[in-house]
Amino acid sequence: MDEHRERADDDPAAGLEADPDGESAVRGSVRRRLRSAVRARVGVDRRALAAFRVALGIALLVDLGLRARNLTAFYTDAGALPRSALAEAYPLAARLSLHALSGEAWSVALLFLVAAVAAVALAAGHRTRVATAVSLVLLASLQARNPFVLNAGDKLLVQLLAAGLFCPLGARWSVDAVRGGASLGDSVRAAREDRFAGPASALLLAVVVVVYGANAVEKLRGTAWAGGEAVGQVFRLTYLHGPLGGLLPEAAPLLAAATYGWLALLVASPLLVASAGRVRAALAGCLFAAHLSMAFTLQLGVFPLVSAAALLPFFPPFVWDRVEGAVGPSGARLRRAAESALVGDPRNEGPRNRAARVLPDRAVRGRVAAAVAAVLLVSLLAWNGMAAGLVDAPEPVAATAGPAEHGWDMFAPNPSSIDARFLATAATADGDRIDALYGDPVAVDRPPSDARAYPTARWRKYLTLLADDDAPARVDPLLTYLCDRSAGLAGEDVASVTAAAVEIDVTDGGETRVRELGTRECRPR
Repeated sequence: MDEHRERADDDPAAGLEADPDGESAVRGSVRRRLRSAVRARVGVDRRALAAFRVALGIALLVDLGLRARNLTAFYTDAGALPRSALAEAYPLAARLSLHALSGEAWSVALLFLVAAVAAVALAAGHRTRVATAVSLVLLASLQARNPFVLNAGDKLLVQLLAAGLFCPLGARWSVDAVRGGASLGDSVRAAREDRFAGPASALLLAVVVVVYGANAVEKLRGTAWAGGEAVGQVFRLTYLHGPLGGLLPEAAPLLAAATYGWLALLVASPLLVASAGRVRAALAGCLFAAHLSMAFTLQLGVFPLVSAAALLPFFPPFVWDRVEGAVGPSGARLRRAAESALVGDPRNEGPRNRAARVLPDRAVRGRVAAAVAAVLLVSLLAWNGMAAGLVDAPEPVAATAGPAEHGWDMFAPNPSSIDARFLATAATADGDRIDALYGDPVAVDRPPSDARAYPTARWRKYLTLLADDDAPARVDPLLTYLCDRSAGLAGEDVASVTAAAVEIDVTDGGETRVRELGTRECRPR
C-alpha cells in the first residue's frame, strides 16, 4: 500500500488511474457546472414564457386593431392593392394568402375576427399551442396579402410566434395550466425551480439577439452612428414623428448621447445570452425602456410593442419572484377561482392521472420539437450571417433568395436624409380642392410645403415604397381608391385626383423635389 502511494505521488497519472472514482467525480462536477451555466443562459423561466405569451396576444390584438382602420384600403379589391396587382408583384403570396381568396371586405373582416379570437386564446393560455399555430398562420397570410405595408416589427412578430410554437407558453399563468390539475403550491414551486432549456429556448432567444446584433453590424458600417449624429437626423424626418416626436429638444449633446447609448446597447446585445442574473436583467431592462420610448416618439407601428414583448424571456427568475410577490394574494384568489370554474375541486386527481397517461406521447413530441428547433436555430444563424455579409451565401441561395435584401437594417447604415411626404389632391366638381387622404380643403395651387405626413405607419410604408417604384399596376389602383376615398370624405363628386411624392432634403441647404405619380379622372358616384 505504501509502495502504491509512493508511485501515485511520483506519477500523478498513476494516481488518477488508481482512483477512477475520484476522476469521475471531478468530471461529473465539471459537467454539472457547465450544464448549469448553459441552462442559466439559454434557459427561460416558465413565468417569463407566460408573460411573453400574454404580450404576444396583446401585440396581435393591437396589430389587428391598427390594420382594421385601413381594411378596405389595403386588403380588398376596392383598395389600393387589388388581388390582380398583388399577383403581378408577388405571385406566390397571392396564391398562398388566405386573405387573397376573396376581394370582399366581409371575407377579410371574418378572418380578422378569427385572428382576434385566436389572439385572445393565446393571451389567456387556452389551447395555447393551437392558438399559437392559428395566430401564426393567419398573421403570415395577412402579411402576404399586402407585403408593401410591412416593417421590421411584422417580420419579428412572425418569427417570435414560430419560435413560441416549440416552447411551453401555456405552462404558467394560463387556462391550460389550471386545467392540468397542478395545485397552486405545486405551480409556484415549479415556477421558481424549473427553467425551460433546450434548442427551443435557444431558438427563441436567438431570434431576438440576432436582430440586435445584425442591426449593430449594419450601423457600424455607416458614419452617422459612430459620429453621434444618427438620432438627431432621425428626428429631423417629420414623417416619422410619433405623438411626442416633435417635442424633443434640439440639443446636440442630448441627441448625441441618445445615439451612442442606443448603439452601445446594440453592441452589448450578445450579453443577453452570454451573461446571466442581474447583468442580463439590467441589459434587457434598458432595451425594454428604449423600445417603450420609441412608441411615444416615432411612428413605427407595432415594432416597439413587439420588441418589448420579445425581451420578456430574458428576465431571470428573481424578477418573476418579485412580480408574483407584488401580485400576492390577488393572484392566488384568481387561480383558485379559475380552478373552481374549470376543474372543480383543485384536489381532484383526475386531470393529473390523465396527464400521466399521455406523458410518453409528450416525451416523443418533445424530442421531435427539440430536433426541429435545433435545425431552425442553425438555419436562423446561417441566414442572418449571410444577410449581414459575415459569411458568403452559397450560389443557389444567393440566386434565389438574396439574403442581403432581407437583413435587419433599421436606420442603418445611416438614417435617411430625405423627409418623405405625399401630396394627394382631389378636385371636386365645383372646382374646390381637398386632401384625398385627410379630406381637408387645400389651396388650388397647393405648394409642396403643404404636403402632410402619413395617416398611419402602414400608409407611410406603402406610399414611400410606391414613390421608389411607381409601377402603373400599383399607381392606377391607388388613384382609383383615392377617388372613392376623397368623394366619401368630401361628401360630393370628385372630378380628378393627382398624387405626387415630395422629398425634402433635411441636410443644410437641402432642396425640395416633387415628382408627380399620376392623375386620374374620377367617375361620378
